[in-house]
Amino acid sequence: MNLHQLRFVREAVRQNFNLTEAAKALFTSQPGVSKAIIELEEELGVDIFARHGKRIRGLTEPGRAVLVSVELIMQEIDGLKRIGKEYAAQDSGSFTIATTHTQARYILPKVVQAFMQKYPKVRLSLLQGNPKQIAEMVMRDQADIAIATEAIAGIDGLVSLPCYQWEHVVVVPPEHPLLKLKQITLEEIAHYPLITYDAAFAGRSKIDHAFEIRDLKPDVLLEAIDADVIKTYVELGMGVGIIAGMAFDAERDTHLKAIPVGHLFGMNVSRVAIRRGAYLRSYIYTFIELLTPTINRKLIDQVMQGNKDTYDL
Repeated sequence: MNLHQLRFVREAVRQNFNLTEAAKALFTSQPGVSKAIIELEEELGVDIFARHGKRIRGLTEPGRAVLVSVELIMQEIDGLKRIGKEYAAQDSGSFTIATTHTQARYILPKVVQAFMQKYPKVRLSLLQGNPKQIAEMVMRDQADIAIATEAIAGIDGLVSLPCYQWEHVVVVPPEHPLLKLKQITLEEIAHYPLITYDAAFAGRSKIDHAFEIRDLKPDVLLEAIDADVIKTYVELGMGVGIIAGMAFDAERDTHLKAIPVGHLFGMNVSRVAIRRGAYLRSYIYTFIELLTPTINRKLIDQVMQGNKDTYDL
């Protein structure tokens, strides 16, 4: 048994059991991958993969148990490599953040700027996606951390910490009738076409739930992943926008007015998520501390060790 065999098994699963794609991803040959997997199966005395002819169709029952062990072993190997790299170069390396557009556009710029001033030799990458996608990026070691709203909490294999709270705002053109109300209500909002987030983003589920429990069916004219897109169509007079409060800047958005609606849709919590058991380089701790000053390295370590109730907003 060797590490190459374990890598081949893991990559075959990641490539949806396509050995040709697995070989490409690992810069080797398809026959070599196939042979190594068969040799591992012979050594273990069980079939890891279910086959139809020469094609792999999926994992067998013992194969699923083998995959769990393979993932654990490869995580430990990756951790050892990272330890070596960090001690060889404390202030340089690579750091990948998976996040949503809202976080990347409105929250992270100042944090990234402060981080790069501290660690100019670190190569920083931002990957964007919806909460499910960015969680998978961390689970697959494509990213070191994920930053999003509540949707990344409670995912098996990840630990997460709350960073900050925020509320939605309704955005409308100046002189809009909603601005004349002392207290805006769901019923009033539902009178107008709505322009808001796609279902996977920025607390959209809370918006939908609030209308549902009041038995209201608003006309959602347009859904987007980008608050700037939402604001553009609101400026054109096509409807009322609902966006994250952080995405409204009174100095920039001079053609719009914002109405806080946390009392209607509740407060949202953005979180930072890390793969359970991951080895964190010192500059990753620093980035998280810059993102959320109330979190420190000791607290992160406690949560990583399974003490889930040590911190909340």
